[in-house]
Amino acid sequence: MGKKRIVKKTGGTMDREAKTRAISKTPKKKIESAILSIKSTYNNTLVTLTDLGGNVIFWSSSGALGFKGAKKGTPFAAAKVGELIGEKAKIMGVKEIDAVVNGVGTGRESAIRAFISRGIKLNSVRDVTSIPHNGPRPPKTRRV
Repeated sequence: MGKKRIVKKTGGTMDREAKTRAISKTPKKKIESAILSIKSTYNNTLVTLTDLGGNVIFWSSSGALGFKGAKKGTPFAAAKVGELIGEKAKIMGVKEIDAVVNGVGTGRESAIRAFISRGIKLNSVRDVTSIPHNGPRPPKTRRV
């Protein structure tokens, strides 16, 4: 018969320890305005906050918060990442941001909305997703 296994489901929620650990590592310097970069792919969402010179202040991703597998690419996971970065930015004293969005994933808009819900002013949103102009070379003709 064998032993019975007990399976715990934890894939759908955010890891609380990861969130508190991420907030505790916030730098203490003050910045008024910053750039929020969001890279949204089909599998994950990465959110990076940089100063106006492009130096990374902090970053986070859906995978870093404890989401696994297909749940990393969802808008819910992206919103949780946006909230976390928003809390960190609020602690640092960020007043306004310019958002730069890259990628075609589902977490683009929800990450920005969650970030703004923390009370930080959004100046502009710029989409820098690359678009192919000519596409790949077609295959050779088939010879039978």
